[in-house]
This record gives sequence, C-alpha cells and structure tokens, in this order.
Amino acid sequence: MADSATLPADQLASMTLNDSVSSSMVEKHPFSDRVPIKSIVTRPDGGAALAGQRVRVGGWVKTGREQGKGSFAFLEVNDGSCPANLQVIVDVAVADLGQLVLTGTSVSVEGVLKNPPDGTKQKIELRVEKVIDVGKVDPAKYPIPKTKLTLEFLRDRIHFRPRTNTISAVARIRNAVAYATHTFFQEHGFLYIHTPIITTSDCEGAGEMFQVTTLINEAEKLEKELTKNPPPSEADIEAAKLLVKEKGEAVAQLKSSKASKEAISASVAELTKAKESLAKLEERSKLKPGIPQKDGKIDYTQDFFARQAFLTVSGQLQVETYACAVSNVYTFGPTFRAEQSHTSRHLAEFWMVEPEIAFADLKDDMNCAEAYVKFLCQWLLDKCLDDMEFMAKNYDKNCVDRLRMVASTPFERITYTEAVELLEVAVKDGKQFENKVEWGIDLASEHERYLTEVKFQKPVIVYNYPKGIKAFYMRVNDDLKTVAAMDVLVPKVGELIGGSQREERYDIIKSRIEEMGLPFEPYEWYLDLRRFGTVKHSGFGLGFERMLLFATGIDNIRDVIPFPRYPGRADL
Repeated sequence: MADSATLPADQLASMTLNDSVSSSMVEKHPFSDRVPIKSIVTRPDGGAALAGQRVRVGGWVKTGREQGKGSFAFLEVNDGSCPANLQVIVDVAVADLGQLVLTGTSVSVEGVLKNPPDGTKQKIELRVEKVIDVGKVDPAKYPIPKTKLTLEFLRDRIHFRPRTNTISAVARIRNAVAYATHTFFQEHGFLYIHTPIITTSDCEGAGEMFQVTTLINEAEKLEKELTKNPPPSEADIEAAKLLVKEKGEAVAQLKSSKASKEAISASVAELTKAKESLAKLEERSKLKPGIPQKDGKIDYTQDFFARQAFLTVSGQLQVETYACAVSNVYTFGPTFRAEQSHTSRHLAEFWMVEPEIAFADLKDDMNCAEAYVKFLCQWLLDKCLDDMEFMAKNYDKNCVDRLRMVASTPFERITYTEAVELLEVAVKDGKQFENKVEWGIDLASEHERYLTEVKFQKPVIVYNYPKGIKAFYMRVNDDLKTVAAMDVLVPKVGELIGGSQREERYDIIKSRIEEMGLPFEPYEWYLDLRRFGTVKHSGFGLGFERMLLFATGIDNIRDVIPFPRYPGRADL
C-alpha cells in the first residue's frame, strides 16, 4: 500500500472520508440481530455521528412517559451493556404506548438514529419505526418499583436484582475484575488450575466446613422403604430356613434313589432358589433405620466417598501440588465457610483468587500481591470508569479516587511487631479501639483500617505474624516465634489479601501439624510434597468479594455477589 504522504490530495481526502464513515458504522452483536446500546451511547461523541443509521435494539424500559396528549412516548431503554440508557421515541401509530411505557417492560424495536434538538442531554435517540417484540409487565404486580430501593429490599427479590442500576453495575464491575484477574496471571506466566470443590482436608484447620454426605438421604430413603415394606420377622426367616432344609433333603433323597438327571437338576434349582431367598431375607433383616454406625460412631465407609468429605475452604493446598511441578499457578473459584456469622463482611459461599509461585520467598509474594492489586485498580479505571463513576455518585464519592491512589502509590510494608507498636502509640495518644492491642493478637478490622486510613493513608502490607495465630503451612522464621506470613491491608475493607511463604521443610511442617492437633492422615499427600523434591514456594489468597467492596464502596458483601448465601438464606 502506498504511503499516505505520496497520495494525491483528492485520494487522501477520499480515504479520510471513508475512514470517518467506517468509524461511524455501528455493529450488531455477533450472536444477535440487535445493536448493543453500549456501542451507541458510550462513543466519545455520545453517538451523535451515528445519526441516520437504521438499527435494532433490545432492552428493558427503565422509565417511560406518554407525551403530546398520547401521540408519542419517550422510553429510557437499557440492555445491561453499560449504565447509560438509550432514549427511544415511539409514535402512537407504531404501537400501543400504554404497554410500552411501564417500567420493566422488555422491548425489541427497530428504527433510525436521530440527533435530538439542541440543548438536550442526549446526543442521539432512536425514532422507532417498528416494534418487534414486547415483554409485558403488570405494574400492580411487578416487584421492582421505579422508586429508590434499598439493597436490603432487593435481597428479598434476588431474581430481579440485576434489573436495577446498582446490581447491573456491580455485575459489570465484577466481570471486569474477573477478566483482569485472568489477564494479569496469564500475562505473567501462570497456569489456571481448577481445584476441587469437594475435599477431604481442611486448609485452615478451623473445622468450620460444610459436610458433603449422602448418608442422610440414604437413611431417609431406607426409612420410607422399611415403612412401606417392613423387614422380615424371625418367623419369616425360620420358615425360609426350614424350606431350604426341606429342599436340601429332597435333593439328597433323589440322589440316593439314583433319580434321573433331569429330576435332580430341577430339585437343585429349587434348592438354589430357596437359598437365594433366605439370603435376601437375612440381608434385609439387618437393615435398620437411621444413619449407619460402627463402634458407636458414624460409619463413613458407607458414605458416597467412603470417608468424610467437605466443601472446600480454599484451593491452596491442592494447587500447591501443581506449583511443585509446573512452578507458577493460580486457582479462582468458589469456597465455603460454615460460620454462623451475620456481619456485613461474611458469606457462606464466596470466591477466592489463589496464586502459588515456586522458587519464591515472602518478598516475591508481597511483590506479586501488590502488582496484582494495582493491576485490578488500573483495569477498572481503564475499562469500567462509567460504572465506577455511578458508584461514586450513589455509594462512595471517594471510590474512584481510591482506585487511582492504590494504582499509583507504593504500598507501605511493616512487620507485625511494628504494626502493634504503632497501634500501641495510637492508644497512648487517646485512640480507642474496641479490641485490645498487644503483641500476639490477630489484628481486627478496626486496627487494619486505622493503619491504612489514618496512619499511612494508603495500602499497607503487614508481614511476619506470630505463628500462634497463623496456619500450619506457613514457614517458621528463624526467631521461632513468627512465620513468614503477610496480609495486604487496604482502606475501606482492611484485610484484602492473606498470604505466606509455605513451610517447605518436612520435619518442621510435620511438627506444626502435630502442634495444632490436626490428624496426619488427611495431610499425608501434602507431606509428600516435602518428602519428594521439596521446593521453596509462596502464595496468597484474595477474597474476590472483598476486592469488590473495596472498589465499589458498597457496605455489605451480600450485595457484590450475584447469589448471596449466608445463615438462613440460600435463595434460588
């Protein structure tokens, strides 16, 4: 192709015009005949250059009103592709306006994009020429009224939550953070590993796990079966034994009288049938209602996995097996905690991002964690600014500035001991904490937020925690009092990431398991990683919903996950 500098002026002008026209062409969704509203209204010019184009859009009516004494209607339509609505104008000659203007109505319409009159907020609007489909709404029964709604109210109507501006914005932000997570780790040479949801080992050693079992279902089925078809009585079994005896004697008599082969075979068949019937009766007589027990304890050998099994609290232990073979890995999936907690920071089901890096120490781990959090913040600023500005306007005026600060500011790094000393100084200076400050405590949220929001006013990484408050797999430091653990603390939420260098020395990790009173059997495979080809490695876990709390400024973790599960609630 010729360089543009060598082209004649008329050809250059023609090329520029064609390029301009091309950039003004709006594309359909690849798997639908509609044009996403985002591709119209989020252009730098607000869609103004698209005037004259014929498009088909689909979405849900946010607000609608009839104008001109019922001669036409304005609809604000949103399809979820962005927070902004497209203004749609429908004449009464085109459709029944009464059913179109109701909030919640879905519409698929076709028309021509037009520039609205000067002075209006919109840069483009759609003049409808054809209504393709309408999903009607009964306004008397529609559970999401047009008025301002609380997030608590929406939790009771969870299947309609995504139709609200807030929850759809959260969904797009959540999607962006998930995409950014995979992008960050993929670009840095990590393999995505799917770790099991069902596990037989407790990563945290806390015991607050959901049990996975079929014993209860099987016991209920058996109870129904025994009620419908009671087990045989002793008399039934004695009668069956007597029949077996009689059939056996009959066979013996035929053999002694040298009866025909056919007669003996027929008699043997009757004996076999009687024995099988007796065996079934004896087996059935052993059936007892309730969960099977052995030596006074539940007999888990009768369970589905032939042992106790649980929903995972973390994929870390399992993903370490891959880190100890292919070096850099991460897992990103749901985890579960059976805590009876009703706080705004706890869920029974939540998501965790857990990278694991071989040949890496605690410093490497902290570097990775800081780079990852900064990447997420910058990604939201670059890819999701419209939704973040919605959050700033409606929930937390500082959320966008907070993302900018975290994305561009080096994190402070202090030891746990230094953190406690700073908190003790604060107490002496008159700061009051609900939780006592002394060396050996697990820092509370109020302590973490003081360090990030008051003392340093930026993210803080606290490292080298007392070993008594950390998990068995964290590497013991030379002082034998602390472990190579680190937490990334951020404003708004406190702890966002928890991580550590893992204990790679076999004798020490074995003694740590023993110290914490954990059984060896479930961790034998984990100890094998230290027995055979042990390697220095580190990793961390980021609570995905906590990252969303931090980003959006929303107060309750139940509102940043699509389907929250917490004590007493597991809707849908």
